[in-house]
Amino acid sequence: MTSAPQRPDGPIPTPRLIATDLDGTLLRDDKSVSPRTVAALAAAEEAGIEVFFVTGRPARWMDVVSDHVHGHGLAICANGAAVVDLHAGREFVQVRSLPRAAALAVVDALRTATPGTSFAVELTTGINYEPAYPPFFKDPAARIATAEELLKEDTAGGAAPVLKLLAHHSELAPDAFLTLARSAAGEYASITRSSPTALLEISGHGVSKASTLALCCAERGISPAEVVAFGDMPNDVEMLSWAGISYAMGNAHPDVIAAASGRTVANNEDGVALVIEQILAERIARQQA
Repeated sequence: MTSAPQRPDGPIPTPRLIATDLDGTLLRDDKSVSPRTVAALAAAEEAGIEVFFVTGRPARWMDVVSDHVHGHGLAICANGAAVVDLHAGREFVQVRSLPRAAALAVVDALRTATPGTSFAVELTTGINYEPAYPPFFKDPAARIATAEELLKEDTAGGAAPVLKLLAHHSELAPDAFLTLARSAAGEYASITRSSPTALLEISGHGVSKASTLALCCAERGISPAEVVAFGDMPNDVEMLSWAGISYAMGNAHPDVIAAASGRTVANNEDGVALVIEQILAERIARQQA
């Protein structure tokens, strides 16, 4: 039987916007969106609540949820580096890029502080990577070279904005790698992680899910107090801290649990849908009172 979420004290006002991570949060482990979650998202939109998917995924990996975006059709991708229109074929609406000079400074710092690190470069046009970078999702169109070469302005496709630098280490523990990287290179960029492996995601300084979500909300006149957010990994911490009400998933990283104001059940138990259903039920009850 699904248990009730651990929720903030007092009634939850109907939010104007729901912001949810995807992997490990909205999506089940098989990367599907359950029928219950599809129904909850549709019900929220019908009730006038905007839903934003806020993910570390690049735009090209958004097909899994593109059918479930209503209204505005926008999603925040690459940990805040891009806002894309899923109704318009994943067209970039806004890009907050990582300057190439900053990316090169991070590469240099991590090669010194954490020898054995390999890199990939996520551009608006796709991903390129070093020969030693693990075969997570190899792209046959990718260019393979050193990070220094890939970040040169004069290479083929070099003018495309850099969304993220990815750094992988085959021996360090994930959280230890994150701590070391932030100490060595945090002055140049924003560094976080969402993978269970030692894979870091590096964005422009100040670029995060939270900061881009804040910009999108400001454009709509929506305050943090009017946002409910969901997440499970360190790249969600800032967003959960920023939102007026936030939920860590039952499967969440300890840092996420500490940052959130509430906790719901795991992604495989439809934890996001469960909270949305409760929010809408309370809204109906208030209207009928």
